[in-house]
Amino acid sequence: MRKYLCAFAFVILVGGSFGSSAFADDTLVRFKGGIGVLPVSNVVVVTDTTTDPDTVTVTVTRNTVRGVNPAGQIWVIRELKADVKVDGRIKVDGRIKVDGRGLLLGGGNNIGTTNNQSVRARLFCSGVAHDSDLVPLAANGDFQINDILTPTPPDPCDSPTLLIVSGGDSWFAAGIPKLD
Repeated sequence: MRKYLCAFAFVILVGGSFGSSAFADDTLVRFKGGIGVLPVSNVVVVTDTTTDPDTVTVTVTRNTVRGVNPAGQIWVIRELKADVKVDGRIKVDGRIKVDGRGLLLGGGNNIGTTNNQSVRARLFCSGVAHDSDLVPLAANGDFQINDILTPTPPDPCDSPTLLIVSGGDSWFAAGIPKLD
């Protein structure tokens, strides 16, 4: 009997280790939470008091992220979750699932609407962009992306940045990396 119990325990341990590797987490990067775009990141006003106190120079810095310009208006997002998956047993394939809620204009005459926009996910790994296809925003700003990024992102993805980008190539929202 003891011999069978030892053999059974051995099978459970070995099988458990194979089973756990077969079901290992295949997540490359994960994002939870979103940040809507503010088109301007900085404004500097300089008055020349030495020659003409009425001369004012205003410098506006756009909120450009990874070379992608911001939308021209403020956008807000209520919720964002995104997972980029890989299958290390086969190859890195860059499957992405994004669930976005409430991506709406936060200013201007069309405030609270989507202005009939479509969006894509753009993942940056080490500064290189990997895009999904475009999907339309629902009237309430909700959207779902279930696609494969092109080109295929590397594993590991260093310095991951996720932007939600319009068809016109302006960013509307950014994902907050989940680090656990």
